This record gives sequence, structure tokens and C-alpha cells, in this order.
Amino acid sequence: MKIVISSGHGLYVRGASSLIDEVDEARRVVPEVGKFLQASGNDVVEFHDDVSTTQNANLNWIVNHHNAETRDLDVSVHFNAYMPTDGGRGVECLYLTQQGLAEQVSLGISEVSGLINRGAHKRSDLFFLNGTTEPAILVEVAFVDAAADVEQYQKHFDAICKAIANAIAPAEETVSDVLHAIGTCSWFGGPEDTGVSASEGLAFLYDTEDKPVVFLEDQPPNTTGLARRLDPKKHYIAMRWDYDVFSKDRLAGYEMASVKAKKTGKHVLCHPVDWGPHVDTGRVADVSPGVMQALGIETDDEVEVTYPAPKGSKK
Repeated sequence: MKIVISSGHGLYVRGASSLIDEVDEARRVVPEVGKFLQASGNDVVEFHDDVSTTQNANLNWIVNHHNAETRDLDVSVHFNAYMPTDGGRGVECLYLTQQGLAEQVSLGISEVSGLINRGAHKRSDLFFLNGTTEPAILVEVAFVDAAADVEQYQKHFDAICKAIANAIAPAEETVSDVLHAIGTCSWFGGPEDTGVSASEGLAFLYDTEDKPVVFLEDQPPNTTGLARRLDPKKHYIAMRWDYDVFSKDRLAGYEMASVKAKKTGKHVLCHPVDWGPHVDTGRVADVSPGVMQALGIETDDEVEVTYPAPKGSKK
């Protein structure tokens, strides 16, 4: 793909400013997203308006620069504001025609950061979405006046940028890159899993920062290992991964596995977190208690697992 991505507002036409500044942060996000997009083989053009002095001139400058390029997608990066709060308000993505993509971007950011997922919103009143001549989205990463948003954004900055890039242009898959398995499952992980020791770690996650969305905020009492710190309400999975095909670095990223219950027909997306279950169990997967509940299944019920989840799969 060729993607044109720009920061909202401009050097002299400022946006929202509170605990952080919209223009400054958008100019941090754009090149980082561009870096991840280029790493997966995409052509990226970045824009920042350093010349306009009025809002009208700024809007026209940005749209004209996007339209001057031959490209597949236009992306504008913004930050939201409403009223100061110590709490969180979340991430959203605005669209005119690209609802599916907007949903994936908002969900992706939420999953890696813990920001509230406000979802995709159709807007027919925005100059950028109306004026660009190719498919376009406008990302509202977080609220600059919500303290919890700012904390989560700053803590998970790299993961947020990577999530935006991965939602826009996932790496191409080949047949050998897809795992498909059907069989029984059980549950694991969290403070109540006494089947693992208090100090037991995980196969390819070595710190809570490797995939913060799956962990409890605090280490459970009398434990030190990451297996017991997994949040049982979150959706995660262990499989007997072939590391020659699915590297530990890849599994530690934010590609999701699709897990479908044969009994109920329900399905969810899960984060890979560990290797398992042991071959002697005869099971194909271990999942979180939250997955078992969401699917309406019990231990040794049958599931169908696909990794990575097919493009367009929803949570």
C-alpha cells in the first residue's frame, strides 16, 4: 500500500492543549506509525503543516497535500478534548466510508493500551474526510485533558503506534504462516491457577510491558511469576507453537488468534501468551477463564483455533 499520513492542525494553528498538546503529540505519532508501516513493506508519505496561519488555510493545505499524492489511503492523526478529568475517556476513529478499518484501528489501540474503546464514528461534517479523494480515516488517539488517557498513552506509546500501523496494513500472510487446529481445551493463568508455581513465567513474555493488556495491574500476593499475574478476565491463549514458523517475537506482538467453540458457535479473539498445553493432556489449547466464560464452554469442550485470526475478524 501507499499511505499518506499527516498530523492534525499545524505549527501555527494549534489544536487542543491541556496535560499534553495535540499538535506536539500528533507529530510524535505520525513518524512512529510511518516507521512500522514501512517496516512491513508499505510506501509512506508524511505531512506536517508548518506554514498555515488560519484554520481555513490549514485545512486546505493538509487536504491539498494528500490529494496531490497517488495513494491508497489517507490518515489524519488527532487528539481529543472535552473537560478535564482524572479518569479516562478513550480512543475513537472517525470515518466517512471506511467503517471496518476505523473499527480495527480503535480496537487495536484500545487492546494494547487499555484506553476505553469508543469505537468508530461516521462523520460527514469533517473537512478532511470530505475533501480527500481516496479512502480516509481520522484517528483520535486519546483525550489530552483526561489524566488516565494521558498516562496510558504515554506508557504505551510504541504499542499504540504499532497497533495503528498493523490495523491499517497487516503483514501479508502465507499458507505456512497460518496455524489451524481443532481439539479440546482447558483454562490456565491468573491468581487462582495453582497448577502453576507461584514463580512460573511465560514462554515468550518476560515482562508485563511486553503485552500489558493481558496482565493484572499488581502482582498477586505471595507470587512472583507472570503466569499467576495474567488477568483471568482477559482473552489469552497458549498453544504448542512451532517457533520456526511463529517466532517468539511475533507471538509477543499483537496478532490475535481466533478461537471458536464448536458447542456454542461463539468466537473470540485471543492474545498468544504462552506455550502449551503439554502434549500428554491431549488438548490443543489452554485459554483464559474469561475466554471459557465468553464462549460458554467447560474444560475438555472442543474449540477451533486459527492464528493469526483472519483479516476482518471481530472481537
